[in-house]
Amino acid sequence: MTNFEPRGVLRPSFDVGQFQHLRQAPSSALAPFVAHYWFVSWDLRGHPAKQQVTLPHPNVHLVVEQGHARVYGVHTARFTRTLSGQDRVFGVKFQAGGFYPWYRRPIAELHNQSLTINACFASEHQQFVSDIEAVSEFSTMCEVAEGFLLSFLPPADPKLGFLRDLFRDIECDRSLLSVEDLVRHTGIDKRSLQRLFQVYVGVSPKWVIQRYRLHQAIAEVQAGRSCSWADMALELGYFDQTHFTRNFRTMIGMTPSEYAKSLGLTLEIETRSSN
Repeated sequence: MTNFEPRGVLRPSFDVGQFQHLRQAPSSALAPFVAHYWFVSWDLRGHPAKQQVTLPHPNVHLVVEQGHARVYGVHTARFTRTLSGQDRVFGVKFQAGGFYPWYRRPIAELHNQSLTINACFASEHQQFVSDIEAVSEFSTMCEVAEGFLLSFLPPADPKLGFLRDLFRDIECDRSLLSVEDLVRHTGIDKRSLQRLFQVYVGVSPKWVIQRYRLHQAIAEVQAGRSCSWADMALELGYFDQTHFTRNFRTMIGMTPSEYAKSLGLTLEIETRSSN
């Protein structure tokens, strides 16, 4: 079990109240399908409500909260959740492409959408929700989720291993900056690659590349990395700083400099950028 700061969270910490974000890996039987289980809890009693803003990953989630469970497709815009009082949320983050073997329909249908759990799983879902809500330990919630998902375990799908490796490469290999790069990297033609992503992942290869590069930019701004915005833009595959700044502002709601300033890092980064 890990208490961690995940990529894509635009405000990594709160200055008041209590906030916890945990995750745990699945069993080996579910690892081809499930990335991890996660748990978020907060206690802001006596404090103003806070907004948690994230730039979501290209993954489907099964989320249990307040007595209900829903399956959420890939959310393409930034996601804002207002947290108040005291509450908790449990979730299952599926591997990129990992929900398709359960759904058996193009994951693009879930693009910016959500479904009740009964649209994807049998009638046992209400017992699953009740069992999650009845326990307080995250590890026990994971055991409940394991049992539930294993009871619906789909057949092995070789495309999942390919997608898992490809997504790891996109995230870690900075030379993969375009769909053409992926075509050369995989040996799969562009049309087939795009079709695979629409069916299994729900978004295009181009979207995935751009999202991971923005996650990288956010992480480097948060770390106060010493480089100019122009250098960062080129490293992330943008034609120039203008295109990078425009895309960053569209997705984050502010320019890189404004975002750094909101984190209290403006002077350090702007000074470094001018050297």
